[in-house]
Amino acid sequence: MFAQGAAADTYRFATFNTELSRKGPGLLLRDIARGEDDQIAAVLAILAEADADVIALQGFDYDLTGAALALFAERAGYPFHFALRPNTGMATDLDMDGDGRLGGPRDAQGYGRFTGAGGMAVLSRFPILGDAVQDFSALLWEDVPGALLPEVNGTPFPSAAARAAQRLSTTGHWIVPVDLPAGQVSLMTFHASPPVFDGPEDRNGRRNHDEIRLWQMILDGEFGTAPTARFVLAGDANLDPEDGQGRKGAIRALLADPRLHATTPSGSSGTDTVDWRDPVPGDLRVSYVLPSTDLRVVDSGVMWPAPGTALADVAATASRHRLVWVDLAIPAPSE
Repeated sequence: MFAQGAAADTYRFATFNTELSRKGPGLLLRDIARGEDDQIAAVLAILAEADADVIALQGFDYDLTGAALALFAERAGYPFHFALRPNTGMATDLDMDGDGRLGGPRDAQGYGRFTGAGGMAVLSRFPILGDAVQDFSALLWEDVPGALLPEVNGTPFPSAAARAAQRLSTTGHWIVPVDLPAGQVSLMTFHASPPVFDGPEDRNGRRNHDEIRLWQMILDGEFGTAPTARFVLAGDANLDPEDGQGRKGAIRALLADPRLHATTPSGSSGTDTVDWRDPVPGDLRVSYVLPSTDLRVVDSGVMWPAPGTALADVAATASRHRLVWVDLAIPAPSE
């Protein structure tokens, strides 16, 4: 519980799909270490401009030793960082996409040319309570109640064996507690599958829907131990509630959940958060920062600088995605 009338400090939570994924393992570490890569420099400049206290990153290659993330966090000025092995690039030895071939990037648990490709990470100015992290990434899709599992002519797509092996999370679903001076706040983060690049079975669209819906099931207590207060859901849902392709019900239900502030950060392109090719898919809102309603929202925004400015060029060099941030007034808990 919060002390009545307690003073509150303001903390900035953010999410950013950096698209810092390379064509092979170890290449991101190489490029960070060399210090000559324009995209990495631009991402670091965006992070410096955003000045977030806690930020969820997507599209960041994972390596087993954590060397790339550790060096990047150091360059970005963040003393604490966290990552787990993602489902992207995790081999299955099965035909997971139904193309009749094995070993392709779509035959991994999540799309990826190598283990850890395009993973997730968390950077923080404050200690991350790694021992208390909850990781739902190994949850099988078929074990989710009411799952929209793909079928063709009444049979599992692409096969019963693939269905039995398929994890729900394309990249991961994590609950990461952070020890702020105001007390513990839980970051709930994920990077969902794009609801495209499939066939009439709508495998990716169905998976995207259920990846988003999982958060409400976690909050309902169906999986793990959900935070009941002081949490922030931040990540790339790969789904716009109004425009583009995908099953809109999942993201609309999440935005309507009474446990969450349905924040609508905006930048020079309104609430859109990604600059995809026009006219299709076009600019869409796919990244979100949604705090629990016991936290007070002070301000929010999308770092989409106005065209023609120097920062606009930096943002475009960094990623097609734009960083999304929310400032929260968080009082210290009462004694």
